[in-house]
Amino acid sequence: MTKKIRTWHLIFAFSLTLIFLRINLILRSIELGEYFFELLFNDFYLAMNQLNAGLVDAFFSLTILIIPVFIMFLRNKINILRLNLDFPNAVIIILLFFFFYAPLVANFNPDFEKDISVTKLLPPFSTKKVLHLSTKNNDSSFYTKFIELKKNVVKEPFNENIIIVDSIHFNDKIKYYQANVVNDIPKIILKYNFSHPIITTNFYLLGTDELGRDIFSRIVFGTRVSLFVGLSAVIISFVLGLGFGFLAGYPGGFLDVIMNRITEMFLVFPVLFFIILILAFFGNSLFSVILVLGLSGWMSLFKIVRGEIISLKNKDYFITAKLLGLSKKSLLIKEILPVIFPSVMANLVFLYGSVILSEAALSYLGIGTGSSVPSWGSMIEAGQNYLSQAWWMILSPGLCLFVTLYVANKLGKKMQFYYNPRSK
Repeated sequence: MTKKIRTWHLIFAFSLTLIFLRINLILRSIELGEYFFELLFNDFYLAMNQLNAGLVDAFFSLTILIIPVFIMFLRNKINILRLNLDFPNAVIIILLFFFFYAPLVANFNPDFEKDISVTKLLPPFSTKKVLHLSTKNNDSSFYTKFIELKKNVVKEPFNENIIIVDSIHFNDKIKYYQANVVNDIPKIILKYNFSHPIITTNFYLLGTDELGRDIFSRIVFGTRVSLFVGLSAVIISFVLGLGFGFLAGYPGGFLDVIMNRITEMFLVFPVLFFIILILAFFGNSLFSVILVLGLSGWMSLFKIVRGEIISLKNKDYFITAKLLGLSKKSLLIKEILPVIFPSVMANLVFLYGSVILSEAALSYLGIGTGSSVPSWGSMIEAGQNYLSQAWWMILSPGLCLFVTLYVANKLGKKMQFYYNPRSK
């Protein structure tokens, strides 16, 4: 009998593969970390000025090195790692790797644009040659070396020291072709390694969009947006739904009637219209989208919590706990929350998928997280304008969105069946 594949097998294999493929980037990140800490001790304020999200991301990506060790020692002690590997579990693992290790998984910055005439609307599995130019910087100071190393590690949206070309011809000068246009440059301005010009190849796994941006990289970084928006909005909805449900169900009476009617009013009103109305007044950004989606998703949770509390508050153990003098906060956390946790968690997973879909819909309409971060919805919106000539622009983000929603609903149903077998 063959052994079943566990979730830890995929995590272990994925992390090792990522380390093997990105070993040069990982080594440069380690070197950059050494430079940064030395700069931190020498000039604290200068180091802090160089610290940004990209640098923190690069340093955090080094934690990939401890994952195989962690898996080998704890694979039999953590229940999640011993789960059988199925399609939903595999997708969740891949999405989490995209979320935490996007700089290692993606080939480019999601907004990287260069030589659009050559790179725009490339089909999947395309390649282009890249000429690397010398930086013409003779300054060998410690700070200059740190900046150069940072440029090599942290993916930037533009690089003036490269030229992306269709093909190259060597002669007295370097001739390169870009969209049937011939250009030439002297050999002296090229960057050399052991007397050979540095010429690399860009590989576009899922093709490029109308601006020459790598679609795979945008999908990877777009995963961060979808998962982060979904998690943040669900936390807000959870706090509001739990708090309002307790305030309505525990004392009952007039307050219960008022809050119940307000909730029903929100449920009747189309949520998407409400979200659009709020964003039209306060503008669209990552924070405003999270806040609005969180404020618009607590109603179903309120109904569940309120109903559960009404049925629980007449139970003997709850009445005993109340007579012992437990505060309302203690009653909620110690007596109510453990009982309603299964039904609440199943509802939150369904809500998570709904929030991801809502964020994609808002980005598709142009009122989502804005242009500063990539989003699956905005990628689908851009792709519809090139559907006849670049089908891959809409297929890849659309498939990612579909699979993510499918997995969220599948996980929600699985949790619902687990905690309530009678619902099968």
